[in-house]
Amino acid sequence: MKKNIFAAAFAMLLLGGSLAGYAEVGQAAEPKAKVLRMNLSFHLLTVDPGIAEDTTSATISRAIFEGLTRLDKDGKIHAAAAESYTVSADGKTYTFKIRPAKWSNGDPVTAHDFEYAWKRALSPKTASGYAYQLYYIKGAEAYNKGTGTASDVGVKAVDAKTLVVELTNPTPFFTELTAFHTYYPLNKKVVEADKEWASNPKTIVGNGPFQIETWKPKQQLVLTKNQNYWDKQHVKLDKIEFSMIDDGYIELEMFRNGDLDWAGAPFSDVPMDFELASESPALFHTHPIAGTYFYRFNTEQAPFHNAKIRKAFAYALDRQALVEAMTANNLPATGFVPPTMAVSSGGYFTDNDTEAAKKLLQEGMKEAGIAKLPPITITYNTGIAHKAIAEEIKDQWKKKLGVDVKLENKEWTAFLEDVHHGKYQISRMGWLGDFNDPFNFLEMFKDKNGGNNDTGWEHPKYKELLNQSALEQDPEKRKTILAQAEQILMDEMPIMPIYYYTQSWLQSEKVDGALLDGLGMLDFKYIGIKP
Repeated sequence: MKKNIFAAAFAMLLLGGSLAGYAEVGQAAEPKAKVLRMNLSFHLLTVDPGIAEDTTSATISRAIFEGLTRLDKDGKIHAAAAESYTVSADGKTYTFKIRPAKWSNGDPVTAHDFEYAWKRALSPKTASGYAYQLYYIKGAEAYNKGTGTASDVGVKAVDAKTLVVELTNPTPFFTELTAFHTYYPLNKKVVEADKEWASNPKTIVGNGPFQIETWKPKQQLVLTKNQNYWDKQHVKLDKIEFSMIDDGYIELEMFRNGDLDWAGAPFSDVPMDFELASESPALFHTHPIAGTYFYRFNTEQAPFHNAKIRKAFAYALDRQALVEAMTANNLPATGFVPPTMAVSSGGYFTDNDTEAAKKLLQEGMKEAGIAKLPPITITYNTGIAHKAIAEEIKDQWKKKLGVDVKLENKEWTAFLEDVHHGKYQISRMGWLGDFNDPFNFLEMFKDKNGGNNDTGWEHPKYKELLNQSALEQDPEKRKTILAQAEQILMDEMPIMPIYYYTQSWLQSEKVDGALLDGLGMLDFKYIGIKP
């Protein structure tokens, strides 16, 4: 019933006229300020890029800071605060030239600002949750863990315009990392003058396209164009105004009434009318992000010590039906690496391949000497969605493979503890990328005792390929190597991919040039508002 009411309200919005973009006749012929109106239902925790961990904090940090590199409108990494960079022949030393630029308070942006910010994030005193993103730098991990010193870290401002970075090993995706918020610079003078600098608009000094004008926690956030930004001529918005409403239904009504230009991801969840969205695609948007929902198999316990049995369970699943019934707009996954960073043009197996699944199950049971499968248990952590997905998979496996499946629900801490100790047969998990590179996903299963593996699976050729990919500097050759590695992962199937995550939102037709990256974060630099 509520859906029909929303559809009617939405239709009224579509029939309404757009607001004028300029002053009335008789007034000065100056264009109105270009203002984007959004809602933040996920509260902004910090704008300190060195300690930001959530998407909201990272996205707002991106608006007011800028790293050495930035994801551009073409979806590729380009020089940003750095005007250029060179890489040594062995791929281990990067030399960045800092472009002439100013902080929002007028101070010059220098290479020293990057060295200071990176070492601050690594300092044990800072306790940055994302300090590990800097571990690719020589000496960084040791300093962060208290076994090394700041002077041992391989980042050095040779002069105000030259930053030299030494890596422990070649890291082909390093310029992806330098666009990540933990790698943003900081104005040392500002940060050290006031330990609460990041909570007061008057002391928040950035080098990005916007600056904070107003910040009233849980009430309002206003960003304005940074007139000291080096590339301000390409920044189209004058202002971004954020409401802070927790209720998704209220946010949706505000959008329908024309009080918001955007509703939904990445700053909130709103109820979606997908029927109406399909009829009005100009308003409804969906975007794949670097995330995969999957099940782990415990490969050290029967019957999932056998690869063919694991593949049988994976092939028997109808992901398309599951996604349509359970997860709205997510995408069926027939590989582990998500589409935002795919190394293969297609999947590695056929979804809902029941005949192949039955054949593989028979062959696997014969190989393993199993006459009859024991009861199978799916373990998941408390959550309505996780339970619904597990119940759907249970029903499918019973129908297609004749397998009896039990469901086991555990509180998150107990769930993780048991999974880490191998106390499960099949367990659910999701992985969201820290950076948009396939290595961030594939390295999870490189080592049997790796921190996030938990399957008991290890493969020598898989490890060899991942090591090889770290040394290969040609992007296409590296992509081929990683595709070979993912092929092994899917042939062995220690995990069962289920779906890729997506984000959904409603966007006014006045909004132009919106860019969401593979991690699901919005870049306001390129957004404009049509009259």
